[in-house]
Amino acid sequence: MAAPSGNTCSRVMERSIRDRVPPLLTDLYQFTMAYAYWRTGRHQEPAVFELFFRDNPFGGGFSLFAGLHDCLLLLRSFRFTDEDVEFLRSVLPPATDPAFFTFLRGLDCSGVTLRSVPEGTVVFARVPLIEVAGPLAVVQLLETSLLCLVNYASLVCSNAARFRLAAGPGRKLLEMGLRRAQGPDGGLTASRYTHIGGFDLTSNVQAGFLFGIPVAGTMAHSYVTSFASLDEVSPKTLVPVNGDPDPVDFISLTKGLLSRVCEILGAESGKIREGELAAFLSYAIAYPQNFLPVIDSYSVGCSGLLNFCAVALALCELGYRPVGVRLDSGDLCRQSVDVRRVFRLCSEHFSISAFDSLIIVGTNNISEESMVELNKKENEINVVGVGTHLVTCTKQPSLGCVYKLVEVRGQPRMKISEDPEKSTVPGRKSVYRLVDSEGHPFLDLVSLAVEPPPEAGVPLSCFPLGCKASSVSVTPAQVTCLRLDVFSKGQVTHPLCSAAESRAKVQGSLQTLHPRHKRLQEPDCYTVALSEKLHSLVTEIRKGSSNNSNFLLAN
Repeated sequence: MAAPSGNTCSRVMERSIRDRVPPLLTDLYQFTMAYAYWRTGRHQEPAVFELFFRDNPFGGGFSLFAGLHDCLLLLRSFRFTDEDVEFLRSVLPPATDPAFFTFLRGLDCSGVTLRSVPEGTVVFARVPLIEVAGPLAVVQLLETSLLCLVNYASLVCSNAARFRLAAGPGRKLLEMGLRRAQGPDGGLTASRYTHIGGFDLTSNVQAGFLFGIPVAGTMAHSYVTSFASLDEVSPKTLVPVNGDPDPVDFISLTKGLLSRVCEILGAESGKIREGELAAFLSYAIAYPQNFLPVIDSYSVGCSGLLNFCAVALALCELGYRPVGVRLDSGDLCRQSVDVRRVFRLCSEHFSISAFDSLIIVGTNNISEESMVELNKKENEINVVGVGTHLVTCTKQPSLGCVYKLVEVRGQPRMKISEDPEKSTVPGRKSVYRLVDSEGHPFLDLVSLAVEPPPEAGVPLSCFPLGCKASSVSVTPAQVTCLRLDVFSKGQVTHPLCSAAESRAKVQGSLQTLHPRHKRLQEPDCYTVALSEKLHSLVTEIRKGSSNNSNFLLAN
C-alpha cells in the first residue's frame, strides 16, 4: 500500500485540522467570556487551565490518552479570518465594542505554552492530561476545541485497547466502522485512533492514505448476489503464474474440481448456488492473488464453502495462493471449526499445502462481550472485523473530559462544588508515575510544579484521591515524569508522532501495567494521589472559602 511521505502527510493533516477545527468551532459563551475579560482589561492576564477526566471509561481500570497530535496542529494554525470576525459581529450582542473584533483578528497562540502527558500513554481518572498556559482570553477560547479533539480520540482509542485485550495478542483485528460512525470526521478519527489503540487493519481507504494504516477488504454480499449464472463470468480464462502464455479455461477447471470436492465431502451438488460460484470465479480472475470471499450469502456448508474450495484449488493449480474466507452470520465459532476441517481435508486429499495457511475472518456485529465469549469457545478465526460497537463506543458515548482553571496571575484557583466529585485541584502541577520493583506502575503522584520531584528508593507521603483516610507512605523503585513541554511561542516543541509511533507507545505502556488493572471486568483501582503540599493547599483553600462566605456583611 502506498502512503504519502511524512512531510506530505503532515501538510495534509494540518490543512485538515484548519478545515475541521477552525476557531469558530467552539461554544458561543467562550466569545462572550473572552469579551468580558477584554472589556475589563483582564484578557492578557497569565492563566493556566488543565484538561482531565473524572472516571475511567467502560467501567475499566484505565484509559489511553489520545488526540494530542491534533491539538498541537490546532494551536499552530489558530487564527481568525476576516470572514470569521464578520460572522462574530453578527452573533454577539450589538453592544459589543467594535475594537474587540480588531483584537480577535490579531489573536494567535504565540503566547500559549502546553505541557502534556505523551500521546499513547496509559492514564487514569483525575490525572491532568494537558496543561494550557497563556493569556486568559486565548486559553479560554481554546477550551471547547481541545475537549472535542481529546474526548473522542481518547475514548475510542481506549475502546480499541479493550477489544485488543479481549481478543488476545495472536488474533488480528480489522476496524470496519466507517459506515456506522458519527459522520465522516468521526469515521476518520475512529480509524486513526483504533489503530493506535491496537487494531491492525482498517477498511477506511482515506485513513490508509493519511495515516499509513494497512487497509483491507474484498467483497460484500451484494457482489455475490449480483451474479446469477456462469454466463456472466467474463473473462473466463486465467493465465498461470509459471509464465505459460496460454490462458486456461478457469470455469471448466473449477467445475471439475467442484465435482471432486462434493464427492470427497459427500455434499449435494444440487444445493450449490451457480450465481455464487460465478461471483467467486469473476473475483478470482480479477484478483487471483487476493481471493478472500464472503461465503455466507446463501449457505456456508451447502454452497459457499464448496464454491470457495473449488475456486481456491483451481487458483493453486495455476500457481496462485488464495487468501481465505469471511464469515458474517450465524455461529462464527462453530462455522470456523467446520471450515478449517474442510480446508485440512482438501489439503490432505489434493496435496495442496496452501490450504493449511488459509485465514478465516469473522465479522458479525462483534462487541467486547462477544469477543470475550469467542475466546472461551473452540474456534479457528484468525481475523476479527469490528465496526459499530468499536467506533460508536456503545458502552459509553463520552469520556467526559473537562477543562478547568487552576491558576490566574500566579494565584491558585479551585472550583468548590456541592458535588465533591466536581471539585478541582488548584495550582500549576507536575505529574509523576511511581513504579514498583517489578516494573509495574502503582501510583500517579500529582504535586505542585514548584516541588522537587520524588526520588527512586526514597519514601514519600501522599494523599490518595477519593479516600478520606490519612496519608500513605510509598517508596518507588523508579520514577517517571509524565509531563512533556510540547508547545511554546507558537511552535510545536516536541516531535509529532505518527500513528505507528503512537501505537507502539500504547503497546509499551499497556505492557507495563499490572494485569489486575487491565482486567475488563472488576479491575483493581489504580491509585492517584496528591503530594503533601498540594493536599495542604486544597485544605487551605477550602477553609478560606468557608471563612469568606460572608463577604457581603463586611464593612
